[in-house]
Amino acid sequence: RRIYAQVTPKRWHAMAEVAKFAANAAQARHAQFMADVLTGKADRKQLLDGVRDRKLKDYVRLLGLYPLAKGAKCRADLIERYNVLQEYRRYARGLSAMTKPEALRSVDIGMQNLASTAGYADPLRLEWALEAEQVKKLAKGPISVTKDGVTVTLGLDDDAKPELTVERSGKQLKSIPPVVKKSPEIAELAEQAKHLKRQASRMRVSLETAMCRGDAFSGTELGQLCRHAILAPLLSRLVLVGEGIMGYPDKNGKALRDASGKLEPVKQNESLRIAHAHDLQSGGAWHDYQRECFQAERIQPFKQVFRELYVVSKQERRDGTVSQRYAGQQVHPKQALALWGQRGWSSRDGVWKTFHDADLTVAVSFDFGLGSPLDIEGLTIEGVVFQRRDEIKPLALADVPPRIFSEVMRDMDLVVSVAHRGDVDPEASASTVEMRASLLRETCRLLNLTNVRIKNSHALIDGRLGNYSVHLGSATVHRLPGGAVCIVAVPAQHRGRLFLPFADDDPRTAEVISKTILLARDTEIQDPSILEQLRA
Repeated sequence: RRIYAQVTPKRWHAMAEVAKFAANAAQARHAQFMADVLTGKADRKQLLDGVRDRKLKDYVRLLGLYPLAKGAKCRADLIERYNVLQEYRRYARGLSAMTKPEALRSVDIGMQNLASTAGYADPLRLEWALEAEQVKKLAKGPISVTKDGVTVTLGLDDDAKPELTVERSGKQLKSIPPVVKKSPEIAELAEQAKHLKRQASRMRVSLETAMCRGDAFSGTELGQLCRHAILAPLLSRLVLVGEGIMGYPDKNGKALRDASGKLEPVKQNESLRIAHAHDLQSGGAWHDYQRECFQAERIQPFKQVFRELYVVSKQERRDGTVSQRYAGQQVHPKQALALWGQRGWSSRDGVWKTFHDADLTVAVSFDFGLGSPLDIEGLTIEGVVFQRRDEIKPLALADVPPRIFSEVMRDMDLVVSVAHRGDVDPEASASTVEMRASLLRETCRLLNLTNVRIKNSHALIDGRLGNYSVHLGSATVHRLPGGAVCIVAVPAQHRGRLFLPFADDDPRTAEVISKTILLARDTEIQDPSILEQLRA
């Protein structure tokens, strides 16, 4: 736009006419459309419809470059475009592994362009600012609408989740009656509730993404985020790390509270970020925060304190540039590519993922290559290699940022466990077993169970009626010595009965912990079918 003003519209138009002869017709039209978007001459409705209806990636990338409306309409224009891009992101997540990475990258570029046009430092700050504005009214209290004796109320529950309640004559209803459902006021409130639920989901994803990327924000910004109706309760359950300080946000973001309860003041210009498991380990406070999380019964929005951590092994340091941690593992191609796609990997021309902020690309190599006839027998993983985006030479594994290395290996462990050609139990991955071992140790400590010990992937229990082992992956129970013990878990019965310190629904983890506690107190078992097996 600065160049357009310097060249003047007349000379710009003359240059555009001449430029048509330097390319074919399609390229010339595309270049002209980009110029029209930048200068504000393009049809705004056409641009929005191209994203909403036609799902055009070029339009997605260009939407943020179109000049914002002037005056009072500026904010509404910004929010509308932001919502359109978020809807496209939801659509992109449902695409195949071949097209999903490019579509998601288009949204990222569109968000970066929109943030730059609106004057924000990065898309994350734009997202948090706009999401805060959309729940400003709700932060003051619940919103109610009454029609024909039916009262519909939109509010936030204790976990800051949007909640829509319906009442008639003091009696709570399960849903909005059809008679009043089409009322404009109630329909608008129901639509707002649906939008806020998506927003809350986006918040959790954005916080986890910010942790994985290492996005930093200042102490002043932390204070602003702690006043956000939906974001503040989520952020208060996450450990932040600053310049020599670590802890949960407290005092409206003016301090961090560590695992022992000590408060450390936060400076306004302090650089903060959401702590990764690597930060907790390197700070020497990982187990302290795990213990505190259990004692406080804190449910985190995603796995942070109990997140699986992978570090470069001694063998990998000796190998130099190729990680052969999963070499020789055979996986089902269809399942593996689907899992990689869900985690943001691309399967076009191999399996790879680019970390744009770190300027790194990671690629997985296979014996005889992807797409060969060996696909029928299964893909055999060979190695994992990291590279700088502008270099061909592989990067030494020791030089890969620990946070990125850990997240890549976490994805690899997931794929090898779930899509393994040998059909192993998907719950029995090394990372899952380690996480369950940590949870079980803290549970036994809180319940004062001294007859349980962890050995490799088993929980060994010294009971009164016998000795038992519970596999931390499959939850299979055996008597020692003896055969298997059949204890059938009731689906979904863990909800509300057993505490897990993260929001993910994990029934198998609950089953492992429940069976261990049950067998550790085997004298209290009253089920005759279980007692018959234990006394046999």
